[in-house]
Amino acid sequence: MTTPISRRTMLQGMGVSLALPWLEAMGPLTAWAEAPARRAPNRMAFFYVPNGVHMPDWTPRGEGALGELPRILEPLTPFKDHLLVLTGLTADKARANGDGPGDHARAMAAFLTGCQPRKTDGADIRAGVSVDQVAAARIGDQTRLSSLEIGCDPSAMAGNCDSGYSCVYSSTISWRSPTTPMPKLVHPRQVFERLFGNTGGTDRARREQNRRSILDFVREDSANLRNRLGANDRRKLEEYFAAIRDIEERIARASRLPQPTPPDIQVPGTIPSYAEHLRLLADLLVLAFQTDSTRVATFVFANEGSNRSYSFIGVPEGHHDLSHHENNPVKQGKIRQINIFHMQQFAYFLNKLKNTQEGDGTLLDHCMVVYGSGNSDGNRHNHDDLPILLAGKGCGNLRSGRHVRYRRETPLNNLWLALLDRMDCPVDRLGDSTGRLNGLS
Repeated sequence: MTTPISRRTMLQGMGVSLALPWLEAMGPLTAWAEAPARRAPNRMAFFYVPNGVHMPDWTPRGEGALGELPRILEPLTPFKDHLLVLTGLTADKARANGDGPGDHARAMAAFLTGCQPRKTDGADIRAGVSVDQVAAARIGDQTRLSSLEIGCDPSAMAGNCDSGYSCVYSSTISWRSPTTPMPKLVHPRQVFERLFGNTGGTDRARREQNRRSILDFVREDSANLRNRLGANDRRKLEEYFAAIRDIEERIARASRLPQPTPPDIQVPGTIPSYAEHLRLLADLLVLAFQTDSTRVATFVFANEGSNRSYSFIGVPEGHHDLSHHENNPVKQGKIRQINIFHMQQFAYFLNKLKNTQEGDGTLLDHCMVVYGSGNSDGNRHNHDDLPILLAGKGCGNLRSGRHVRYRRETPLNNLWLALLDRMDCPVDRLGDSTGRLNGLS
């Protein structure tokens, strides 16, 4: 009988520690309720989109079992059984509460914290600890990265971006402490290096000089591992290596191609087109979860208040400008197009999770993925009745395939408490929470 391979096994090479996906040789993964030492880990991710959504095309008609999905949610039809649509949740601390204009800055800063951000454009910023960082502080020592913060727009650490609020508020969703924002990683290559390459400058420089795949540097170690694996594991390992090589090639290709210059935003030269950028980051996040490199992540599609043009889907106007639609049906239709595009990218991510086997289930079965915005209707700048989705089974702790409507003014942070419980990270209170959200299981 062969000795089982440790779940923490890594392939080693020059400046590289390459984590592995779950393999049969590591032993069986059990359901959440069974022996903790052998169970599949639960993961938690938060996807954020700016400027709210067109709510009439978001909200399902009735409560209970999901039937035909509204137009914006239609791309999620293949994952309906893994979906909870949560209606009625409120981010009260994104409201002015006496602080005047600045809804976009407050929307993102309060989304995961439930705390009123201090109105300042100076160095005395203050918000609150975000739910992802509560989990990272509790379970981050169980993975190589305690958390992963990614997005398509850089995090600005200074400047006035919204009516006297520092730019940090509208560009940062994750907060380690009330005064410590967590900047996003934007470059796919930067994310890749964080996941698969050590930060040692000499080794990294040698790899860059040689222009070789990260897989080349673990070739000997991987050959030794293959000799210890059965046919199913060898196939899974080849698929995993193929996914890594594909991402490397896409990153390299993006670096060589000329960079389009969309209006209202400056994109670094090595970043690909917006749609490809979103999908590359999604692929990297799947790999991060698949290899158990982290169990906590945030993914910001665009900074709050973004005025990005979506000319590639026939919407040349800026997103923020359109969100102030004044009930103009033409503008509302264009907002809906942007919302659908975002949802298609989210569906791409869910499909990757669903098609990644882990034990007797899939990564999607072992995840809790939130998708939403700190604004509801961008025209009204309201922060009640937020567009919130929860995808995945949470290792059997979520009863999906439903639309659940909550009482008005139910704090969004009540949902965060419920998710922390399911991550084995219970806390009594977070931000403006009033208790744990029920109705999820």
